[in-house]
Amino acid sequence: MKLIIAVIQDKDSTRLSDALVKADFRATKLASTGGFLKAGNTTFLIGVEDAQMDEVMGLIQKNCRSREQVVAPISPMGGNADSYVPYPVEVQVGGATVFVLPVEQFEQF
Repeated sequence: MKLIIAVIQDKDSTRLSDALVKADFRATKLASTGGFLKAGNTTFLIGVEDAQMDEVMGLIQKNCRSREQVVAPISPMGGNADSYVPYPVEVQVGGATVFVLPVEQFEQF
């Protein structure tokens, strides 16, 4: 058995949640915040049997898209201003960051 931890952008949360329910997978959704953009994310905790790994990973890949976003950089405030760019920059956001952990034991009460 495996525990899949998928950190995705909030914009993809509903689409992935619907796809998981439709495919009969249970998941727990947690609100989380990314460190770089300080933007909202959703973290999914999904327990699956080893044989179901490819199906769940496919659902994540299909429903979590990366996209370009223009962001205003945060002022260094006391940091090194040499590398500070005072105008908005385009960064890639979205997609998914996925961790897969082995599960030694699972109990449901």
